Amino acid sequence: MSFEKLGIIKPLLSAIKDLGYENPTMVQTRAIPLVLAKSDIFATAQTGTGKTAAFGLPLLQRLRKPLEGKGVRVVILSPTRELSIQIYEDLQKYAKNMKIKIMILVGGKDLAKQKETLKEGVDIIIATPGRLMEHTDSGFSLTSVEAFVLDEADRMLDMGFTKDIRKIHPLLPKRHQTLLFSATYSEKVRKLSKLILTKPAFIETAKKNTTVDTINQTAYLVDTARKAELLAYLIGSRNYPQVLVFTRTKKSADELFIELKKDGLKCGVLHGDKTKANRLKTLTQFKEGVFRVLVATDIASRGLDIEHLPYVINYELPSIPEDYVHRVGRTGRAGRQGEAISLIDIYEKYDIRDIEKLIGQKIPQDTVEGFEPDPTIRRKDVDEVKLKAEHKRAPAKKERQYNKNTSSVPVTRKQTKVTKKKRKTTKRDG
Repeated sequence: MSFEKLGIIKPLLSAIKDLGYENPTMVQTRAIPLVLAKSDIFATAQTGTGKTAAFGLPLLQRLRKPLEGKGVRVVILSPTRELSIQIYEDLQKYAKNMKIKIMILVGGKDLAKQKETLKEGVDIIIATPGRLMEHTDSGFSLTSVEAFVLDEADRMLDMGFTKDIRKIHPLLPKRHQTLLFSATYSEKVRKLSKLILTKPAFIETAKKNTTVDTINQTAYLVDTARKAELLAYLIGSRNYPQVLVFTRTKKSADELFIELKKDGLKCGVLHGDKTKANRLKTLTQFKEGVFRVLVATDIASRGLDIEHLPYVINYELPSIPEDYVHRVGRTGRAGRQGEAISLIDIYEKYDIRDIEKLIGQKIPQDTVEGFEPDPTIRRKDVDEVKLKAEHKRAPAKKERQYNKNTSSVPVTRKQTKVTKKKRKTTKRDG
């Protein structure tokens, strides 16, 4: 199957050819004809499978014929500023041979200037829910919208945008197309789909919450105190050219950033305490190869589309298993090979089981010579964990006693009391 056979027009074919797109991915093959046919779509596809092109190309094709008026025709919602910028850049590349106005509405930009640009007329808006709500609250109309796209819907719901989406949806015209794309499947996403989709076509390119086959996943066992040392060793000895490293907290990210710089590695750090301008600059520098290591919290696990990113390393496992899927999805994109490494200590070697259960596969565990974990080290909270486990089990156990007359049939203490009362009554009656 080729993009041409899917019905994509020449201006778009020329643009994606320049980008190196040869054959469509599975989600693109299934979604493009449905988008062109104006069907609602509920798609669960793994991160890195080309979802932006799956909805972007056919929507751009439908907008090739201009309409009278200046109303926006397509609204694309994404959870983060970074992902919105990425979608905007991709659509601009796809539409370079077409006269289509695309605008991005995110925080950090002047609201008044955005309003002036909107008055001039825009075809496509890519926005975060909060910033779009600011515009609609001040009178911006969505009544001319033909297509409404929710990209990374699961992430938006996890970030607490449910109320915003519920407020935005009634502002759209009754007849419009809705496209919902999610990297993972959850009960929240299912409920949202029932609210906003009308007789949708379902697209599932792989089992729910799985990682792509092109990603080689490995976990290395190591003591907590030697994680930073092992990370620096792996990057240096194996000559990793570009590595995205994930930590669980902002504090861990800052501490690791300092340690890696001491080891002579050029690196940047990205988390929620950084200004939006700083985050954008850091991402740009990482993409351009100014530094080889980017240390980030889960703020970067979605929306980063770094071409040919070969390595993702989990310095710490995420607190939510679903975030593992998004983290490792930064590599192995669009059919390319990638490697995902997790450094797990004595606390995390059991946590990884939840991730394995989610993705439906075992992650091989190994050690690196010279960094084998000390077998004498025990978890500091082992006694606490044991007490909690015993406390949880205690209520579930029922004290069992045996009736003297029928010793083979076990009865509970409550049943014994009832039996005794009956015997006393029977004795008095006699």
